[in-house]
Amino acid sequence: MLKLVRYLKNYKKESIIGPLFKLLEACFELLVPLVVARIIDVGIRNQDIPYILKMCAIMVAFGLLGLCCSLTAQYFAAKAAAGFGTELRRDMFAHINGLSYTELDKIGTSTLVTRMTSDINQAQAGVNLVLRLFLRSPFIVVGAVIMAFTIDVKLALIFLVLVPVLSVVIYGIMLLSIPIYRKVQGRLDKVMLMTRENLSGVRVVRAFSRQEDEMRDFEQESGGLMKIQMLVGRISALLNPLTYIIINGAVILVLWAGGRTVDMGGITQGELAALINYMSQILLALIALANLIITFTKASASAVRINAVFAQKADMKEGSGAVTGTGTAGKQVPKVAFDHVSFAYKGNKESLTDINFKAMPGETIGIIGGTGSGKSTVINLIPRFYDAAKGAVCVDGTDVKDYTYRQLRKKVGIVPQNAVLFSGTIRENIKWGKPEATDQEIEEALIIAQAKDFVDSKQEGLDTKVSQGGKNFSGGQKQRLTIARALVGKPEILILDDSASALDFATDARLRQAIADRTEGMTVFIVSQRAASIKNADRILVLDDGRQAGLGTHEELLENCQVYREICLSQLSEEEVKR
Repeated sequence: MLKLVRYLKNYKKESIIGPLFKLLEACFELLVPLVVARIIDVGIRNQDIPYILKMCAIMVAFGLLGLCCSLTAQYFAAKAAAGFGTELRRDMFAHINGLSYTELDKIGTSTLVTRMTSDINQAQAGVNLVLRLFLRSPFIVVGAVIMAFTIDVKLALIFLVLVPVLSVVIYGIMLLSIPIYRKVQGRLDKVMLMTRENLSGVRVVRAFSRQEDEMRDFEQESGGLMKIQMLVGRISALLNPLTYIIINGAVILVLWAGGRTVDMGGITQGELAALINYMSQILLALIALANLIITFTKASASAVRINAVFAQKADMKEGSGAVTGTGTAGKQVPKVAFDHVSFAYKGNKESLTDINFKAMPGETIGIIGGTGSGKSTVINLIPRFYDAAKGAVCVDGTDVKDYTYRQLRKKVGIVPQNAVLFSGTIRENIKWGKPEATDQEIEEALIIAQAKDFVDSKQEGLDTKVSQGGKNFSGGQKQRLTIARALVGKPEILILDDSASALDFATDARLRQAIADRTEGMTVFIVSQRAASIKNADRILVLDDGRQAGLGTHEELLENCQVYREICLSQLSEEEVKR
């Protein structure tokens, strides 16, 4: 938790005022047993009703002052804790967004969601309780012991023995609980992963009638989480009974020893009552401290997981932005160049080996190959979602590592395999490609993407609502909208990663023709499983198990590349192949 204290730097005032007012409340509370002692020893002994009423009024005043102090402390502590949680959540979100695909793949989406929500909430609750109780409870315990010494030194020795015994019990339970709370959060990650997969894949689950299997698996995982929570709950539950046993034993001892002292005239009855009151205050303070420790234990376990995310540093370093390439002027400079590039996902064998080609400005490059041949990996290296292990990827004659992310990705419009739309309207989704885009520019992008007809058919047009994940659109409609989103910014490089797979052949053909006719000077990469989609490209890159099997025009590859010829003949007739 100490590493996260920096998120309270903007709430220093609240972090000081909250505990201070709790201390004031504790001071008023410690004075109450003395007033009770005076009521017994003076008021009741002398049957002095006015004196009793006056002392009761003082007790009420102490109570009201304590209440005001408590409310003030609660307000400032809650404000500091809420601010802490907000800043921590914002910083973590920014940090996660700064991680590369490699780190995100390694950590996993479900655990990041848990750490952004449950873990930060636990840490926030810990901060709130610490600000309220970390000074008050120890102050009450120490103050009660000191006040006991002012009454009777021998009886106060019972208090001195009591506090260390209770501390050992509390500390021991805390040591047992912390590692188990970490396991609880780990299990919560798995439950979150299973829930996310089940909800996102609900159509597949029902298509295969696997609801009962999924429910059984979820029950098993959830049952495992429950067992760990029950275990840590039982350990934590020992805290209150053990502290009550020790405190009540101490109360009995004080009553026995104090009664004898009263008989001997060593202390008064009121002072004995005050000692019992101080013992009760210690009990309540330690119960509050126990709750604080349980919450802080959870917060500490969550803080370890939060810090683990912050400790995950991106392997990729952003470039300086000092770009020296000549841009699209001068066609001798390739728009995109792969210079003997190899790549491997972390912990796996090479996915790409010695890829070497150039794409000139205005060229259309088709990329084709079998499943798992590395097509998507090649195009993911252009906007620098991953870094090449060997060789260099250059855009406009400059290594992509020298660009800032914004510089590089402003040049690139990418349409991923999975068409992703966000909640909002069609207009808002397309403006992701260019926030300041006019309706005319959006319309032009829709025309190229073959999406204008179905958008115009909607009653609200561009203001048509898009549900979460674009579920109110068909697969083909989503793909065309994502293509329009990429085109609206008029990128210098357009990457279509198998983004027409849900389109019929006629729409696919019109889309490719529109891109060729209306995107002059744009370098286009078309990744596809369909030979018909890329056969008219200026050049075609053929991949086979991560290796470059061929590079050339359709006609050249039919003669020189066996892999390409086999792909074509498996999809097209002999006449269509040669046409």
